[in-house]
Amino acid sequence: MKTWTPDLTRSNGPRYMAIADVIEMDLRSGQLVVGDRLPPQRDLARLLDIDFTTVARGYLEAQKRGLVSSHVGRGTFVTGGADRERRGFVSDATPDPRRTSVVDFSMNMPPEPDDPDLIARMREGLSAVATNLVPLLRYQGFGGAGMDKEAAAAWLSRRGLVPSQERIFVTPGAHPALLSIFGMLAKPGETVLSENITYPGMRSIAAQLRLNLSGLPMDEEGIIPAAFAEACEMRKPKALYLNPTLQNPMTLTIPEKRREEICAVARKYHVPIVEDDAYGFIPQHAPPPLATMAPDLTWHIGGLAKCIGAGLRLAYVVAPDTKAAWPFVSAMRANSVMASPLSVALATRWIEDGTADSILRFIRAEAAARQKLVADILPKGSYRGDPISFNIWLPLTGGWTRSTFGSHMRSSGIGVVASDAFTVDGPAPEAVRVCLGGPIRRDTLKGALEFMGHALESSPEMAGSFF
Repeated sequence: MKTWTPDLTRSNGPRYMAIADVIEMDLRSGQLVVGDRLPPQRDLARLLDIDFTTVARGYLEAQKRGLVSSHVGRGTFVTGGADRERRGFVSDATPDPRRTSVVDFSMNMPPEPDDPDLIARMREGLSAVATNLVPLLRYQGFGGAGMDKEAAAAWLSRRGLVPSQERIFVTPGAHPALLSIFGMLAKPGETVLSENITYPGMRSIAAQLRLNLSGLPMDEEGIIPAAFAEACEMRKPKALYLNPTLQNPMTLTIPEKRREEICAVARKYHVPIVEDDAYGFIPQHAPPPLATMAPDLTWHIGGLAKCIGAGLRLAYVVAPDTKAAWPFVSAMRANSVMASPLSVALATRWIEDGTADSILRFIRAEAAARQKLVADILPKGSYRGDPISFNIWLPLTGGWTRSTFGSHMRSSGIGVVASDAFTVDGPAPEAVRVCLGGPIRRDTLKGALEFMGHALESSPEMAGSFF
């Protein structure tokens, strides 16, 4: 919170108006910067020895001018107002096409914000962070500073997690965290379990560490507990990897009862769980994390790539206990030294001032709108999806193979990935993951889905695919 005491004698207006005037003056002088949190209204009233209602009217006047924004439970934050352009928060600079054209359609991306007000808030946060640019270019200790761990704890609390700061680590994305965790839990040649159709990044990590990744059979609720128990008896696994909420690529969410059954098996056989909760923040009422049911067994990874932005390359990791944290810190420091302080500072700012919540609300709403497009265009039952997932899982029929279908959709502007990338054991099914997010506009997505729907109604030959 900003230590800020306004000198109301600098304005000739009524006291409530003077408060807004001084906020604007201090913005121009640099005493206040975008993102600063102002004192609570009652505290400022006591400090200035004036009525609470006067301060409340003053903050309201400042809000009308666009100088501040108030968030219930978090406080009042400086946003900038009319002086933003002079100080560089609003720019007419043209985006560099060399940057805007860079996109990897093989990734499962959230919809990108296109609301001007939201983008302005995001830029203001970046500008506020830039006031500490030089110190943020230094090497810093691994795991995040105290304020960053506080922001991480506040963010994780949305999922019902309340770990001590000693168990929370700010890491440079889920991938390095997974690489370090599995490097600790298993040696080359040892077995790690996962869903049989699973996140392809886990397959790559297992291959790099030379682990034996073994897929478990699944039903509509996720991995089957009895099959998990049998695998524990027969294969003596060193860990279980799960992506339990809006699972990539199947979009299924493991219900609470099934999560409890999985935890019971893991506890019986002393198998650590690695919970990749990449999509856990997307549903408003997701089942509780496995880390709340078996905290002493579970490594929880709360990535920000899907709920705020993949370019931040950040994930909040919760270790099972402080003893396990020490080798994890050593492994992470050897692999990546630290998370980018610039990215960490930006994520912390956005969490503290409510921008992260606004981004998350946008992603939820836009994902729902895009899933509705799918439901309007593709026949019911022809695909698997969730009302707020970023993708669908599409089994192929009518003579289509995953290779011919992928080739047919290559120029559509949406990412189509064959099932081979996700299959752990056995032959890959004739199916593809279709990503609905990323930089594609909703009208363009509608056209691509109509093109897809036409193809699925025809044979590959009739649709114009000769591969």
